[in-house]
Amino acid sequence: MSRLAPLCLFAFSTVAAAAAPATPATPPDTGIDGLMQRYDGRVPGAAVLVLKDGQPVFRRGYGLAVVEDGTPVSPATNFRLASVSKQFTAAAILLLAEDGRLSIDDPLKKWLPSLPAVADAMTLRNLLSHTSGLLDYEDLMDPADTRQVHDIDVLHLLEKENRTYFAPGSDYRYSNSGYALLALVVGKASGSGFASFLRQRIFLPLGMQATYAHQDGVDEVPTRAYGYSEIDGRWQRTDQSTTSAVLGDGGIYSSLDDLAKWDAALYDERLLRRDSLRLAFSPATKTPEADVPFYGFGWRINGDMLWHSGESIGFRNVILRYPKQKLTVIVLTNRNDPEPYPLARKIAGRWLETER
Repeated sequence: MSRLAPLCLFAFSTVAAAAAPATPATPPDTGIDGLMQRYDGRVPGAAVLVLKDGQPVFRRGYGLAVVEDGTPVSPATNFRLASVSKQFTAAAILLLAEDGRLSIDDPLKKWLPSLPAVADAMTLRNLLSHTSGLLDYEDLMDPADTRQVHDIDVLHLLEKENRTYFAPGSDYRYSNSGYALLALVVGKASGSGFASFLRQRIFLPLGMQATYAHQDGVDEVPTRAYGYSEIDGRWQRTDQSTTSAVLGDGGIYSSLDDLAKWDAALYDERLLRRDSLRLAFSPATKTPEADVPFYGFGWRINGDMLWHSGESIGFRNVILRYPKQKLTVIVLTNRNDPEPYPLARKIAGRWLETER
């Protein structure tokens, strides 16, 4: 998700275990290793992948995926992607549009008719591009209620609110609410649940065997990293919050190895048609956000760079793609801080500089 959820610490524990270092998946690189130094050792860690011309030129884990038992991070470690998940939600909508099951210009209430009159003018396109004006569901939750909410609960919260931040299509405001509702639309239009649709139409066809829109009690995330926060100078497990079960805006778990397959599919038509990819990667709206002049469908756009970050209670991640240079940098971390975007930009710069 795009920002930290309210601090509701599930499975709260204090870190007190030692660990063996992660085995390098590629030879050490002093420049990258120096940038990632704070993630190495007996601390919540990170995984870094650099793809150039479709090949992994750097692929390595740092630190620990599970601090309590010393499990190291590896390229196969699955991290909660948080808002990096949004590109998969957008892709699901685009696949259903290709199938003729929906149109991105459908009124939102065609699929979710229980929404109040204020949603009459909203379209799926508005939700994809964060131009709906929907209220943030996080602000509508009862802070005294520690139960996890799901995508359907987001709908129920919004059903009670006949107001928006602005008229649909008139402005931009990043919206987790919109992507939670898009997950429900995917479920209705496909006739299967959102998680099942992603698994059958995206993850398995691309060979992303270990990637899940995770549902507790339904699936098990293999090789899972758990999230941590530094509290009073000590790393403590903060893997779940009250919003961590919402899937459409941030509930996917994946690894470097599976995300490499996803990245490859964005260069050709093995998953989405060229016109659908063009829609995802083209400016749909301007934004006032730093380094985000434009937003597409599930992607931030800054010149030649397509990117997205993801942030939830114990995870911070980022993917940067430079399609013209055939360069991708992915940094996944299982800690609350710092934001890895500046690190990823520095890593990308090592390859971009050589092409100037």
